[in-house]
Amino acid sequence: MPPATTTVLDAKAMERTLRRMADEILELASGSDNLVIVGIQRRGVQLADRLVALIKSRDGLEIPRGALDITLYRDDLQTVGPRPVVGKTDLPFDLEGKLIVIVDDVLYTGRTVRAALDELADFGRPARIALAVLVDRGGRELPIHADIIGKKVDIAASDRVDVHVSELDQKDAVTIVRRDAA
Repeated sequence: MPPATTTVLDAKAMERTLRRMADEILELASGSDNLVIVGIQRRGVQLADRLVALIKSRDGLEIPRGALDITLYRDDLQTVGPRPVVGKTDLPFDLEGKLIVIVDDVLYTGRTVRAALDELADFGRPARIALAVLVDRGGRELPIHADIIGKKVDIAASDRVDVHVSELDQKDAVTIVRRDAA
């Protein structure tokens, strides 16, 4: 029997959630001066692109957007295999004195964010780093929290949160896959 899947955000709800998150980012930054939005590869980059586009369309502000690939900063790199797939890190601006908002799709253990913080430190010293996530599923192993949360879900450790973005998956949705469903 296939695992049970529940949709927690459909395309319209995801769009509304991202609009709210864009407003919260501007509120956190007190405007756009020194604000930079950086997405974590893969789906965090697409979400960051959307947040930047929403801010531009609604407020007319041009916010720089970057991308991080944290593959080589993972603390479990030795378990990934002999040839990990490394994506692109793109930070075409100076980080000094900036408010960096890291964007990711799902916050779970905190290890991905820790790796992103380590990588950012190699590029400079921002004035502040904040975290925006589409979904916070709990289950932290590290003392890391999100400043901006799109949706909080409480699920079992055996369950999985899947974020689908149209740019990669041909649809927008957030689903929970229950692995222990009978």
